[in-house]
Amino acid sequence: MAVVVVNETTGTGPARTTGGVRKRHRRGSSVPGLLAVDTLAAAVAAGGVYLLFHRWFVPAVFVPLWLLALASQRVYGPDADAERFRRILRAACLAAAMAGAAWWFAPRDELLHDALTALPLAAGATLGLRRYRQARMRTGRGRNADRVLVLGPAESAAELIAALRRGHAPGPQIVGVCRTGPAAPDGGAVDLLKAVRRSGCDAVIALPGPELGAERLRQLSWELRAAGVDLMLAPVLADVTARRLAVRPVAGVPLLQLRAPRISALPRIPKELTDRLLAVLGILLLAPLMVAIAAWVRLDSPGPAFFRERRIGRDSREFTLLKFRTMHRGADRRKAELAHLNRYGSDRFFKIADDPRVTRAGSILRSSSLDELPQLFNVAAGHMSLVGPRPLVKDEVTALSEDASHRLLVKPGMSGLWQVSGRSCLPADERDRLDVSYVENWSPALDLSILLRTPSAVVRRTGAC
Repeated sequence: MAVVVVNETTGTGPARTTGGVRKRHRRGSSVPGLLAVDTLAAAVAAGGVYLLFHRWFVPAVFVPLWLLALASQRVYGPDADAERFRRILRAACLAAAMAGAAWWFAPRDELLHDALTALPLAAGATLGLRRYRQARMRTGRGRNADRVLVLGPAESAAELIAALRRGHAPGPQIVGVCRTGPAAPDGGAVDLLKAVRRSGCDAVIALPGPELGAERLRQLSWELRAAGVDLMLAPVLADVTARRLAVRPVAGVPLLQLRAPRISALPRIPKELTDRLLAVLGILLLAPLMVAIAAWVRLDSPGPAFFRERRIGRDSREFTLLKFRTMHRGADRRKAELAHLNRYGSDRFFKIADDPRVTRAGSILRSSSLDELPQLFNVAAGHMSLVGPRPLVKDEVTALSEDASHRLLVKPGMSGLWQVSGRSCLPADERDRLDVSYVENWSPALDLSILLRTPSAVVRRTGAC
């Protein structure tokens, strides 16, 4: 068993000592810390209601009732962060139902009004403060930052670390990797325990492999228990969200059930309606800006304001994608001439640094993603979604593997996982993998997470290269 201590900023590094044993962060205060955060969120909501309406009854009882509603949805369990959005939303719905029941028996409209005003405030504040707390913990500025040591084959460990770092929520700090190999069992145990003490980790994530059988994992659980460190088992599929996994006992044996992706039409009806409504609102609000950009494109270089291209949408149906034109006329005719500069090395993705075909206006529009604003018309027409896989041209579809073709089961999107995870700087296979991962793990919470991350990615120009 080879031990490699990983530097969190670079993800690599040789095994080394750290000048003594790092004091391990204890998680005993995790639940009290979450209670403090949730209490603050409830107090903010209660205070807001009192300042708005100058009534004291709902603010006086709101904090304990909100904490009870959260506790009933198991938001303080070990896997609470994996389904944080859904559980807090369910707690808000439960509290609203309780307020409605109380109003039925004591029909005072101001009580129901104040409670229904406080609940969305509390839910939003709880989500925001928990996210902030977890981000602080991840960067090591908080008291209880989870420090994780990965145990398993080198290739599987690299895949898991990549999945943790591109996660939709702040994840743990990876402090090291113990590579399993043909070492003696005793030597492997000594190496692991040395790595645990040296890294000061809070948990060990074990990956499937021939050296980690049932008996070895049982021994590890006892060894790590004595060291005060948790043992977690990673599933074979790293890109599966927690909501699709469930422990199901079969004949007394706990098995991990993988639920099917949600790709049927019925669960997506609210998404369709929301997409079109927000697209229409966006068009109305951004119409002056789009008119100004269209005029700028026309004045900057000869040619039309819009670029139109046939793309493939859901169920392989073609549609015309709209963008602001960012290249000079005849740009396609120069593609063969510049092929040797293509950073992807294939015709499927064509991207050139400092592309000479791009206009002055186009360079700014591309880096700021403003060239994609006309796609709001595609969303309003039902050809695209606000969030989804990248829209493909016909040649790209014919080159898709069987797994990658699953992306055609949903509408393409203006934004998506790969857009907020690195955009054009990602390798082609990574972009495909992220698009398929979105289709397999779709949920309203995932869409909301991507939408909230999109403005930040655009402002920072993440991957605009």
